[in-house]
Amino acid sequence: MIDTSRHIPVLETDRLVLRGPKPADLEAFMAFYKTERSHMAGGPLTEKLSWQAFAADFGHWAILGFGRFIVTLLGEDRPIGLVGLYAPHPRPENEVGWVIFDSADEGKGYAREAAQTCLDYAWRVLDWGTAVSYIDPENTASVRLAERLGATLDPDARTPDPEKPCLVYRHPRPEVQS
Repeated sequence: MIDTSRHIPVLETDRLVLRGPKPADLEAFMAFYKTERSHMAGGPLTEKLSWQAFAADFGHWAILGFGRFIVTLLGEDRPIGLVGLYAPHPRPENEVGWVIFDSADEGKGYAREAAQTCLDYAWRVLDWGTAVSYIDPENTASVRLAERLGATLDPDARTPDPEKPCLVYRHPRPEVQS
């Protein structure tokens, strides 16, 4: 098995570790994507499509040099979510997105902490000029999180799929200090 983790940075906060996906994470990923809970993140998915989506996360890192991180609590290695930078072809813009796998891990600020860390990485290391979050209009929790991150609704932005309703929240780029 190829170890892709050596090419993926590990980001840490006071409470979290954001690391690249590894094969052992597949079970948690697939368990989330087979539930109705995943419906605002492209699911539910069959086992086959879930496996393909997980493999695409590995490929995203290999092709673009950035991607979505598996989020774990500091000192643990249990995947609690998937948060990160996303730009699969043909997305109109670079995105920061978030998913917390289990409702028991929601409401603790983990998604916000991880998303802010990813945005800081996008601005500081990758030198992104812009970042958005594509959010299902019914996903009020994600709308609130985007707004807590300082993002504002951009009604003129292009969406990934003109056939599906989608809100585009634009994240403010901070002044980069030298």
